[in-house]
Amino acid sequence: MDREKGQNASICVSEADAGPVTAYIALGANIGERERSLHAALTELNRHNDIKVAACSDIYETDPVGYEDQPEFLNMTACLATSLDAEALLQVMLDIEKRLGRVRNIRNGPRVIDLDLLWVEGSKVNTPDLTLPHPRMGERLFVMVPLADIVPESDTQLHAFVHQALGTLDGKEGIRKWKRSSWPSESAPSASSGD
Repeated sequence: MDREKGQNASICVSEADAGPVTAYIALGANIGERERSLHAALTELNRHNDIKVAACSDIYETDPVGYEDQPEFLNMTACLATSLDAEALLQVMLDIEKRLGRVRNIRNGPRVIDLDLLWVEGSKVNTPDLTLPHPRMGERLFVMVPLADIVPESDTQLHAFVHQALGTLDGKEGIRKWKRSSWPSESAPSASSGD
């Protein structure tokens, strides 16, 4: 995995020095009202005083990976502006999963909502609970394809990593654009992401 990815990426909102940092997350759901679960998670994130949902990818329907005997997923990514550190952001995400009904019975099994912290600007973390950048994000089309929607070219290292990973991953037939996200966002998906 490319260890340089995303460490010096630009902020996806108009903050330059102090203030919020950029974080990218992946969202997925494959049981219940899948799209509603994605939007509920985004709403909960955006309600938090220290988090703003700055951009969302389109929504993709994807075949399950790993544990395959389960329904298809809806997946998307979001760019957050946050003043939280990575561990605190992860805890907020885990709390949201729990409030929305996430139960962890089967590894990679069916879930009403799944929130994964992929990358936080300037953060390299390796603890028992969190590794950043996410160590497997470059292996997952259901993460890389929607991430390509929202990582701007100005974010040179992360943008290059995403597009390099997309060029090497197999299984592209297992991911289909489902619909454009209807999440209200200040920034639309990047025009440069149409690979």
